Amino acid sequence: MTTDFWSPVKLSIQVAAVSGVCVLILGLFFAKVMANKKFKGKSFVETFFLLPLVLPPSVVGFLLIVVFGRNSIIGQLMEWIFHQPVMFTWWAAVISSTVVAFPLMYQSAKTGFEGIDEDIENAARVDGAKEVQLFMTISIPLAFQSIISGAILSFARALGEFGATLMFAGNIPGKTQTISTAIYVAMDAGNMELAWLWVSSLVIISFLMLIGLQLMKSK
Repeated sequence: MTTDFWSPVKLSIQVAAVSGVCVLILGLFFAKVMANKKFKGKSFVETFFLLPLVLPPSVVGFLLIVVFGRNSIIGQLMEWIFHQPVMFTWWAAVISSTVVAFPLMYQSAKTGFEGIDEDIENAARVDGAKEVQLFMTISIPLAFQSIISGAILSFARALGEFGATLMFAGNIPGKTQTISTAIYVAMDAGNMELAWLWVSSLVIISFLMLIGLQLMKSK
């Protein structure tokens, strides 16, 4: 029972942590690029970034299979590099979680960057600050609360990802079985005690993260 319980928990946290780093890097980059910028097609690009929020998980999983499957160019390239297909691997779970969590990070970070007074950044440029230096020492600190909010929400979303992960990464115990997919299997097998343990762990972790976020916002 102990091994059966902890394996999906540890895997879920590991997947959420790695995807959280990926989402943080991608979210900050694209949010900074898009913030306060006006160009033709911006609405289309932003809609594309936010699409995973409204698409059914099964659709996201299907699209990931099409993009990264063995019949796609990207899938074949990754299989050539890593000597194995990406589907039904630990990295497939990371990719799924990253895709569904990215919109939360992007939107939160962009809101933070848009709230920065442009005069402050322009003054730093006049003083000779490079764009990377300006981003690291001015933009990120001033938008820090929004960035942390996005990071926490993204981690929580990645931790509970189910549909896309089940389709793209599968449900292999000890390899790709996360808490969400483990709950599904436990319920299907009638093992409600184990299902309740996983549900409770997910609720507790998510609650603690969200209460921490609320306390941070209240300061």
